[in-house]
Amino acid sequence: MTPVGALYKGGLAPHNYVVDDDHDRVAADGTGNIKATANYASTLATAKKVREAGFDDVLYLDPATHTKVDEFSSANFFAVEKGSNKFVTPKSDTVLPSVTKKSLLWLAKNRLGLEVEEGDVKVDELDKYAEAGAMGNAAVVSPAGSVTYKGKKHVFYFESEVGPVSRRLYDELSGIQFGDVEAPEGWVVDVDEE
Repeated sequence: MTPVGALYKGGLAPHNYVVDDDHDRVAADGTGNIKATANYASTLATAKKVREAGFDDVLYLDPATHTKVDEFSSANFFAVEKGSNKFVTPKSDTVLPSVTKKSLLWLAKNRLGLEVEEGDVKVDELDKYAEAGAMGNAAVVSPAGSVTYKGKKHVFYFESEVGPVSRRLYDELSGIQFGDVEAPEGWVVDVDEE
């Protein structure tokens, strides 16, 4: 084990992402739903290019139709619908079913009282979301200030402020991880040093 910093510089600060519809993170019917090195290696050249263009990371579309949000190069996608209390995240055979994603879905429903939905997130409907971001082991919760798609910049909440749902989810999950917030039953196990 070795300690690491946040995946995105600035931690919980909003980040700017760009959709890459020229490249796929994984192949349709491939290994996207498995924690495998190949799922990350294919994103390295694109990630370097978009960082040089001033973005923090790449948001990939589904490899079969290029119409639905899949996930970031190294984390799952989430969004909160405007005018509702619905927390949504893509469900796809090419999306990694991470422990962090499962944990945040549970916390959104059971601690924040949100309606949770795993399903299709259409890339041409990004404007219907008040908040969005990345979630994963290293990302924890990394809010999106914006996602740029085909030259159009979709801004979530405020580009420079963290939305209230993103903040609460981050506080709940990181609080559980650090022992400052009571964990749901079975989430934390004492390790015997013997």
